Order: sequence, then structure tokens, then C-alpha cells
Amino acid sequence: MKSAITICLVPEARLGPFVFHDGLEKGCRLAAEYGFDSVEVFASSGEDPQLKDLSGCLRKYGLGLAALGTGAGWVRHQWSLTSNEGEIREKAKQFIASIVDRAGELGAPAILGSMQGRVAPGEDRDLALAWLADGIRQLADRASRYGQVLLYEPLNRYETNLFHLQQDGADWIAREVGSNVKILADLFHMNIEEVSLPEALRGLGDRLGHVHWADSNRRAVGLGHTSIGPIVEALRAIGYEGYLSAEVFPLPDAETAAKQTIESLRSWKLVA
Repeated sequence: MKSAITICLVPEARLGPFVFHDGLEKGCRLAAEYGFDSVEVFASSGEDPQLKDLSGCLRKYGLGLAALGTGAGWVRHQWSLTSNEGEIREKAKQFIASIVDRAGELGAPAILGSMQGRVAPGEDRDLALAWLADGIRQLADRASRYGQVLLYEPLNRYETNLFHLQQDGADWIAREVGSNVKILADLFHMNIEEVSLPEALRGLGDRLGHVHWADSNRRAVGLGHTSIGPIVEALRAIGYEGYLSAEVFPLPDAETAAKQTIESLRSWKLVA
């Protein structure tokens, strides 16, 4: 498996669950210093000027790119694929597509999390899911042009009313969307929703495409109460070889979060 740590380039998400918030250059330098293989970047858009320097930063510090997040479209504009306004849904698709393109050019997938949206009060759930499926199909097809998948992340009940359980999200994707979409399993969201985190991961099998390595309180693994041993066993049982990415709060500070994360991965012999 491979390690990754998050870099946020969106000022409005300063209080969000990302470890580094002080620019791309510093984030990449610190990621390399702490021993991470890669970074996961939360950019303001596909046209974020800082992304022009990303390829150079990755080469300079010997890092890979695990993924690009799309959530800034929600944080900044409240755009989503399930909005009951067609114009907003189209803006959401265009925004995500720009990040899919940028990620694809850099050899990485894009993440669909908060921009999936939610069923609006009084809205028909089946209609909202039809809009979501249509958007994901288009975006997954776009990602395939770069040889990449689209990563879909089930969220907890406080962030969406669409899919909370990994199996539900994965089954719906298989039934309504089709291929070229993998599930992003976030251990923090799973801690809220799943009966058993290990069994949920085992149930995903090869549909698992990315893991957000976070503890029960969304701090670095080891700073909460999640039982990690059975999760590690489940990941090994399904032959998972992808990224374990620290999408966690920089608490008590970014340095501690980074050190604790890499130490947790090494202690379980998940990374070198």
C-alpha cells in the first residue's frame, strides 16, 4: 500500500480536515520530509493557478499524486450534482470535469465527495439519484480518457442523505452507473455509519479504490478509538494496494498529525 497526506489550497476550507494549509510548496516539502509517498490535493478548481506548479513540486520532492479533490465547488459555490436547479447541476459537472482533466493529466483520479449533494426537502429521491447517476457517468467516462477512474465517496448522515454505507453506494454504482468508478472508503464516515468497518471493506473487494486513513474523531489514526488491527487485516485480505491518505484535522497541530499518521502506517507495516 502507499501513503498520502492532504494539502488544502482553498482558504475557505482552512478549518477543514486537511493536514497542510500553507501552500503547495511547503506542503510537498513537509510531506517528503515526514516520509509520505504522495499527496492528495484539495484545489480551488481545475484552473487553480497553484496547480501549474504541482508537477514540478512532485518531481522536486519525489512524490506522487494520490488524487485531486473536488469539494471546493461545494465549499465556495454550493454546487452539486443533485441540485434541483439544472443550471447548478451543469455548473457542478463542468467544475468537476475541470478537476478530472487536471488530475488525469497528472496521472491521478479525482474524488467526488461533497459535490454529490443531497436530496432537497420535498424533492423526489429517485429523480435526484437519476441526476447523480447521469453526472457520474459523464465524469467517469471523462476520467477514462486519461486511463483513470472516478472515486466516489459515501458520506455520513450529517453531510448527505444519499448513500452512507459502503455497500449501498457500491451496489448503486454497479447497478446505475457501471464501470470506471471506484469507492473511496473514509474511515471517519464509516465509523459513524457502519456496523463493522472491516466487514464493510471486505464487502467492497476490488471495488475499493482509495482509503481516507482517519480515526474516529477525524484526527490522525492512533489519536481516536478506532480499532485498526481488524481494518488492516481486511485490507490485506482483499489485496488492497492503493493509497491510505490522511484526510484528518491538523490537531493538535499539523506536525503531530503528519508524524502520527506515518507512524501508524509503519507500525502496521502498511508502508515502508
